[in-house]
Amino acid sequence: MVAPSRRGLLQGLGALALLPSTARAAQAPPNVVFILADDMGYADLGVYGARDFATPNLDKFAAQGVRFTQGYANSAVCSATRFGLITGRYQYRLRGGLEEPIGGDALGLPPEHPTLPSLLKARGYRTALFGKWHLGALPKYGPLKSGYDEFFGNTGGAVDYFTHRAGTAKDMPSDLFEGEVRVDKVGYYTDLIAEYGQAFLRRQTAAQPFLLSLHFTAPHWPWEGPGDEPVSRQLKTLNHSDGGSLQKYGEIVGALDAAVGRVLATLEAQGLAQNTIVVFTSDNGGERFSNTWPFSGQKSELLEGGIRVPTLLRWPARVKAGQVSEQVVISMDWLPTLLAAAGGTPAADYPSDGVNVLPQILGQAPVAQRKLFWRYKSNAQRALRDGDWKYLQINGNEFLFNLAQDARERANLAEREPERLGRLRDDWVAWNAGMLAVPDEARSYKISPKVQADRPGA
Repeated sequence: MVAPSRRGLLQGLGALALLPSTARAAQAPPNVVFILADDMGYADLGVYGARDFATPNLDKFAAQGVRFTQGYANSAVCSATRFGLITGRYQYRLRGGLEEPIGGDALGLPPEHPTLPSLLKARGYRTALFGKWHLGALPKYGPLKSGYDEFFGNTGGAVDYFTHRAGTAKDMPSDLFEGEVRVDKVGYYTDLIAEYGQAFLRRQTAAQPFLLSLHFTAPHWPWEGPGDEPVSRQLKTLNHSDGGSLQKYGEIVGALDAAVGRVLATLEAQGLAQNTIVVFTSDNGGERFSNTWPFSGQKSELLEGGIRVPTLLRWPARVKAGQVSEQVVISMDWLPTLLAAAGGTPAADYPSDGVNVLPQILGQAPVAQRKLFWRYKSNAQRALRDGDWKYLQINGNEFLFNLAQDARERANLAEREPERLGRLRDDWVAWNAGMLAVPDEARSYKISPKVQADRPGA
């Protein structure tokens, strides 16, 4: 399908402006606001069962659209999922998506690879990313090289919420960039990302559709709430295994919830909410202080707690409020799904591994069964979901779970169902043969004996 020119799209939108508002909302290409949290556990929102802190804005958002109970991340770690999200394909098709960290300045998302922003941009969309990139370092890689018109944020992984540095050395520059120019900003990073998002929305009109990606670092470590600036200056390490508390984690999540609330309020104030698809999800499961109930596992593990994530969608013009969906959806599905909503399709030379779930979202098709595959590091962990069944291998130990009956992955049915186990194992091996091999330098990963002892079947 050939994408229309920007001029042609704008002429068409001009004609739509003459229609009644309800008709325009039903026919005009939708805007997209994609909100990505970092390391958020499945039950870190009130609507998913959080009890230790409140998330009123995201709970309200969930009530206005669809809450998915079977939303997945492409990986149990951050950068790999971002490859899957932006390309709509398994991250294992790209060298940079094979492991984390992705290899300093050498690896990243090739600028020539089609992406969600580049494909929407070709359809006349204005595109912006505010927040975390983590798909390769400048100057070789970057958001402006991969389809975004505007960028403000950090190019790497974690940064201090106040100094915006990726480490604690006083002479280290911030990892904040505006476009491709390093900048210094004052403020709590979650708030800065939201402020850039709000400013972008205030510049938009119904004349041109837009994609606004807000990729927050919250609630990723370091454990700093919005009132902790003096503390952050004294940190000796920028380390996820140090410090923090459940209360502090709640403050970080609360700041994220408030930031999302402000962005959605601005969208409403601009009169753009009706025909804007808003998606909220996370790049992987949570860690340390997060709540992954009812699942076992956490970030870096292919148990459900490491890959099952909160997933919300709102589109007032087309999607009925108050829905709970059992449709399985994963990060790489958003590219074909959002392109379909915009009237487009993935690039023919780079077919999506994701599925267009727009028919399920709009209630035009029943919940569809599907297969999903994962691997982590040097194949020390493998996983396959096929309908309700999940095949899992950890350091050579095989498990078979019926997730519909055993969401916590405690009843290993491998011996009871050897034929099913063998079939799913063969499916995973066949799929893996089509992915890039894991390089030698990534083969040192092992799960510690202590962690292994705490895992299912132990």
